[in-house]
Amino acid sequence: MYRLEWLEQLKLRSAKRPRAGQVKQVHPVVWKLGGTSFLTDISAEMVNSALPGYLVLYLHLSPLQYGTIDGIYNGLSVALLSLAAGVLADRSQRPKSIAVFGYGLSAVCKLLLLAVGGAWGWILGIVWLDRTGKGIRTAPRDAIISLNTAPPLLATSFAVHRALDAGGSLLGPLVAFALLWRFPTGYNAVWVTSFAFAVLGLAVLWVFVANPKRTTDSRGNSISLKISLWDTARVLFRGRFRVLAACALLLSTVTISDGFIYLLLREKAGTGAAFFPLFYVVTACFYMLFSIPAGLSADRYGRLPVLLAGYGVLGCLYLLLLLVPGLDIWSVGICLALFGVFYAATEGVLTAMASALVPPEIRTSGIAILATLVGVGKMISSVLFGWMWESYGAPTSVLTFCITLVVAASIAAFWLKGARND
Repeated sequence: MYRLEWLEQLKLRSAKRPRAGQVKQVHPVVWKLGGTSFLTDISAEMVNSALPGYLVLYLHLSPLQYGTIDGIYNGLSVALLSLAAGVLADRSQRPKSIAVFGYGLSAVCKLLLLAVGGAWGWILGIVWLDRTGKGIRTAPRDAIISLNTAPPLLATSFAVHRALDAGGSLLGPLVAFALLWRFPTGYNAVWVTSFAFAVLGLAVLWVFVANPKRTTDSRGNSISLKISLWDTARVLFRGRFRVLAACALLLSTVTISDGFIYLLLREKAGTGAAFFPLFYVVTACFYMLFSIPAGLSADRYGRLPVLLAGYGVLGCLYLLLLLVPGLDIWSVGICLALFGVFYAATEGVLTAMASALVPPEIRTSGIAILATLVGVGKMISSVLFGWMWESYGAPTSVLTFCITLVVAASIAAFWLKGARND
């Protein structure tokens, strides 16, 4: 029997209400992994924050071309390898080793950027490989967090990790902006500095984080060899997790990608391309500020209400993009703040919901299934929105996604409230 959500336990009067001081109870390994993600995200966002503007504004790719590229390296690469990495981590019961490989692959990509210069085709290939590293490392890392966390603290622990992760996302674009402000053509300086931060993040994981204790049977023998693809597949067909995975796919499909949101904001505000990375900074700032409060609220009042509230905030952002013809600096700031709050209320909470439903011996695979479906949804979203923008214009595209978001969130609320554990 899978664990019930905290809200369901409360109905049965078998759960204690979490306290705000529970942040102090977060396991040390969560903070260490947060340090790894903090440093790695500084590295990653130094490169990624300028990419949409570079491809669309300088290389003049069409929205459909950019959407296809965005879907491939942000969605498909994660989807293809997350499940494989999760199954391998569960079979070996060494999620740290899989995560180290993923982080190391992304670090090497920063050096490869030095070799290809301005050949944009090669740059896209390297960025895809970098995101492949992300697909490999994400599920094992999240599994380590969940396996070192008591069920009532899951949302809080993931919120702490995501807050540190968002701090790196905030600083990365600032570092890149500062380097390019000082050296306008010094992209090599950006790549080298990015590599240095990636190596530091990898070192924190390698030195300070240990693999969780192996799962054993009643006689104390390791059960890692008993984990099969069939065991993993069965997770997807078990009650509430099956519904959660379907809802994650549905909701990610109606979520406009970061790059398109920022391109829409730049178009409405008329800002220069040089300030494009700063959009990432503001979003990450609000993500970091609201991540822990969102996690505490999820553990206190229920994870589903917080998740749905996050998508409600995203709907408000869509309405602003649709109804306001021109945006000043304050309006842009409000939009970016809403985007950050959306991420704070959904990313860690969704992973916490999945972690509460999957037994420890296949925890990594369960999280990987969720990441795979979210990746597929992002890929579909990017290609579909790019095609609609190119064919029908931005306003029609945003209106369509706004309407489908309302429908998808309503369906998710109905499904998840009615789902049973079995």
